[in-house]
This record gives sequence, C-alpha cells and structure tokens, in this order.
Amino acid sequence: MTLSASNAILLVGHPNVGKSVLFHRLTGAYVNVSNYPGTTVEVTRASARFDHQVALLDTPGVLALPSRSDDERATMRALLKESTRSLVQVGDAKNLRRTLTLTALLAELGVPMVLALNMHDEAAARGVTVDIAALGEELGMPVLATVATGGEGIGELTASLGQARAPQALLRYDAAIEDDIGQVSTWISRHAAHPHLAARGLAILYLGGDSEVADWLRETAGEQFAELAALRQAAASRAEGDLPTLLARERTEAADALAASVIQRAVKSSPLLSQRIGQYVVHPLWGIPILLGVLFAVYELVGVFGATTLVGLMEEDLFEGILNPAFTHFVTAAVDLPWLQELLVGQYGLWTMGMTYALALILPIVTTFFFAFGVLEDSGYLPRLTVIANRLFAMIGLNGRAVLPMVLGLGCVTMATLTTRILHSPRERLITIFLLALAIPCSAQLGVVLGMLGGVSFTAVLVWALAMVGVLLLAGFLAARLIPGRRIPLVTELPPMRLPILGNVLKKTGGRLKWYLIEVIPLFLLGTFIMYALDKTGALPAIIEAGEPLVTGWLGLPKEASAAFVMGFLRRDFGATGLFAMAHSLSPIQAVVGMITITLFIPCFASLMMMVKEQGAKTALLMVGLIVPFAFFIGGLFNIALRALWS
Repeated sequence: MTLSASNAILLVGHPNVGKSVLFHRLTGAYVNVSNYPGTTVEVTRASARFDHQVALLDTPGVLALPSRSDDERATMRALLKESTRSLVQVGDAKNLRRTLTLTALLAELGVPMVLALNMHDEAAARGVTVDIAALGEELGMPVLATVATGGEGIGELTASLGQARAPQALLRYDAAIEDDIGQVSTWISRHAAHPHLAARGLAILYLGGDSEVADWLRETAGEQFAELAALRQAAASRAEGDLPTLLARERTEAADALAASVIQRAVKSSPLLSQRIGQYVVHPLWGIPILLGVLFAVYELVGVFGATTLVGLMEEDLFEGILNPAFTHFVTAAVDLPWLQELLVGQYGLWTMGMTYALALILPIVTTFFFAFGVLEDSGYLPRLTVIANRLFAMIGLNGRAVLPMVLGLGCVTMATLTTRILHSPRERLITIFLLALAIPCSAQLGVVLGMLGGVSFTAVLVWALAMVGVLLLAGFLAARLIPGRRIPLVTELPPMRLPILGNVLKKTGGRLKWYLIEVIPLFLLGTFIMYALDKTGALPAIIEAGEPLVTGWLGLPKEASAAFVMGFLRRDFGATGLFAMAHSLSPIQAVVGMITITLFIPCFASLMMMVKEQGAKTALLMVGLIVPFAFFIGGLFNIALRALWS
C-alpha cells in the first residue's frame, strides 16, 4: 500500500528518548531499537496501526536545532519535505529542560503537536515529578506521560493525536533581534512560503545557521535568495555577539523557566542501583576493570561457548557426521555429471564448503555474538564506552562518539560505515571509515578469530587484540595528523543503565540473523563458486604459487593459506574461515600471524561499495591501496617478532 504523503505524522526528539520503541508500538514495524544514541540514521516510514492511511515517520535523534550533524539534517529535511499532518515530540521526562529547549523551537514552526514525555517511571524513581496538566496548559497542546518499553500511555497518545495543536510561542527576543526575525519572516512569506511550516520558525532556523533550511530557501526563491542572504548578513553584523548563540540562549532560558514552574523534586532521594552502576562504569578507576570484565565475558560466550562448543556440535556431529555424508551420497546417486558432483560436494563444493562454512562454522559464532551485542546495547553500556574511550580517541583526532560506529562495526562494518553520519565533521567520518576498513573485524570474522585463537590459548587472543588496538591507534594517530581539521569535543547523552529485556535482545538477535542468512549465505556460495572456477581453470594453483614467497616466506604460513587471502577479497570472514579450516595444520604462531593479517586485510566487497558511496571511488580505492600492503607488512613483522620471542 502506498502511504499518503499528505497525511504524515513525524516522531521527533533527542537521541535515546524512546522514539524507535514508540514507533514500533504505533506501527508494529521493527526498527533497530538500541539503548544508545545514533541508532536511527535514516528516516523510517510505516503505516500506523490505528489508521493504515496514515504514515508515521521515525526521524533520527537531534541533539539540537538548527541542524549541524547528518542525523539532524535528515530530521530537518523530513520537516521541510514531508506534507506533515502533525508532530509527536518524544521527550525525556527525566530531563524536561532539555526537552523543552527543542519544544520551544518546534513551536515556532506552527505545526500541530503532541508532547509525549517518555520514561516518566524512571523520572519518578529519581524523585522527579512533572505537572503534566500545567505543562499542557502552558504549551497549549496535549502533553502526556508514556513508558514506551512497557506500553504505558500508548492508547492515550493515539487518542490525543486528533487533538494535536500548534503550541503557544515560548520565545521572545530583544527588540533588535525580533526586528531582524520579522524582516526575514516577511521576506519568506512573500518569496518562499512553506505550505506547512511557519515563516517565523524558518526565519529563526535560517538566522541560526541551519544549512538544510538555507538550501530549501535557496532552491525555492531562486535568484531572489541573494536578498535573504543580505538580510542575514545585516542581522549578524547588528547582533551584540554571535547571532546563533544569542538565539540558542533565549531557547535555553525559556525552557529553564517553564521547566522550573512544572517540576517538583523530592527533597531527598538516594541514587538508584542503576545510577550507581552507571557511575561505576565510567569511573576513572573502576571503568577499565569493568570493561575488561565485559570483554572477557564476551570472549567466554563467543570464543569458547559459541566457537568451540556450538561449532563442534554443528560441524563435527551434525554436518560431518550426518548431513554431509547423506548429501554426498544423494548427489553421487542422483547426478551423473562429474563436474556437477564436484561443484556440489567436492573440495570447493557449494554444500561441502559454502553451506558448511556458513551454517556449521559461522552461524553459531555470529548467533552468540549478536546475542552478546544485543545485551550490551539494551543495558545502556555502549554509550558509556564513548566516555571511557574519549581520552584514548583524542590521540587519533576523534572524540569518544566515534566509538559507536566502531562498536557497531563489530556487528557489520558495512552498516557501521553508514552510521559514521552521526559524527559531526567530514574529517571525523573519513578517519573513522578508514579505521573501520583497516582494523575493525565484523561479527562473523571476529567470531572466527575468537574461535580459532581461543582454541590455541587466551594469550593468542590477547596478542591479536593488542595488535589490533596498536594498529588502530598508530593508523589513527597518523591519519589525524595528515588529514587537516580539528577535533570536535565530545557532547553526548548517557541513558540510564537498565536490565536488558530478553524479548528485545532476542528480537534484535533474530533480526540480525535474518540479515545474515539473506545477505551473507549467497556471498559464501558465490565465493565458493569462484574458488571452484579458479581451481578448475588452473588459476587458483597459479595464485597460490605466485603468493608462496610472500605467504610462506614473509608471513611464515603454509602455501595453501594463499587461497584464504583470495577468498578474503570477497569477504574477510570468508578468508578467516578458510584459515579456520586449516587450524589443525597451523602452529600457534602461524594461527596468530594469519588472523592478524586477515583481520587487517581488504574490507569485504559490500563494505567497499559503502565506502565508495560515503567517500567517493577515488578515496575508497586509495584506502584499499594503503590497507592491503599494510596488512601483509604488519603480519610479517609479527611473524618475525613472535618467532624471536617464542623460539
């Protein structure tokens, strides 16, 4: 069904206030709901449960308007481009002042609104009580309390959408600024009137430096836009200080005054257990031991239970013991063509290699990793990594916010490359994408690494991890000094620590496994077919022979490992799986060197295409040209060093 573009309801709000959870409650559509900022990057659209003719749009979280980052620009673009019936601002009841700062600006746009103060249960637990009725009266629009995770207030919210009204204006600037706003508003009304947004609100956004609003006005007004630019220049020159800062200060003061009038706080309230845990997690002394404990727990779940116990059951007992012999017998009896038999069940058979690798080796590993990742997401631990990592990331010209795409890269580097849009400057995005391509293994590859090296020793895992961190810091340090620009300080919202909801974790795990089965298995089969074709044409033996001096001499690996690097051109996890299949013939040093090299090796084809999309073909190919020789160089250095140390 095509949703009505003229009947859209937009969900807007700050990051991590529960918009995506509320969106799921109102539509039934699944959005990757995570307890950290930056999850929703693009606008998500679905039909409303209460009226299938109504389109609900879940916009990215905005730290502030006017827009500065890509997610804020995406939200502003939705406000400008969509034919909006009403807005639902989702706010944090624990931080009403921050919520009302955004409300004050949205009110100037003149769109009917409803304010849903979410997480009011957590606010009450912290001794914060909001007079909902008084706030609704002051704003002149429906205001209600919700707990999206528990479904509380959803019925009331649905019913209130029919009573949505444009809020009363909260902003009153001094006479000079009001005069400038009036002149710009008058010009917009005459030359670039918006069908749904008030000229005054657009004027405030334009004077505040919103690039999306400026682009829309330029496109709408055409050659006459120069007049508007002159008005802004004149307003900036008359202002007693930086004009965008003055405009933002009025919003903050208005929000402070209104919040103070409707909030009551308990005289005494001891910190909740979740608050105390959240404080310990980012503590300068206790944060690092807690981080190491979390990483060890993930290692035990993924590297030991998933990659040893579950892989053993799947590969040895199920596939090698039952499925592969049965399927080989069936193909041999049913297929007369020898080449087709070999294609299906030979050394490079679609079943014996492709499906066995994908289902017996990788599926148990990524399942346990996705589950562990979902627990960390849902608990609120991941955003605290931004605080823990901020000082470390300062060494590579980034702030702690860049840890979010990198942690997401442990799930899928392709999608993590897309989420670098949450970073605030092109320089930050370029450095982060380069580091993702170089030293961040995706979930499938990480699981294989943990599985293989976990079978060697914990020391082997530690050497690999230190190598990746060292390369990450070295490459980031050099990139930060070669790429011009300045580091932007960290400003982020820390959500409360929560006990993960098992249903939410399982839903996300299931959604990611669905992606794995749909997206990755065909690539494994394609890679297997290419290996089969290279083998039958004689190209694979030639590649192995050509790579023998580098692989056997410099890296100290068996010559057959060349085939794993060939597979790595398709997917890094496919290459890692090729080395995993050789684990019985590799020494501990060879296992460590092989996994270091394949982790640093060329990103998978899908990641490469996303790099091209985000940074352009020239930049993406330059990155690949640097990464491939660098991977072999580092691998060889570790081969020499480890043999010298362990000889």
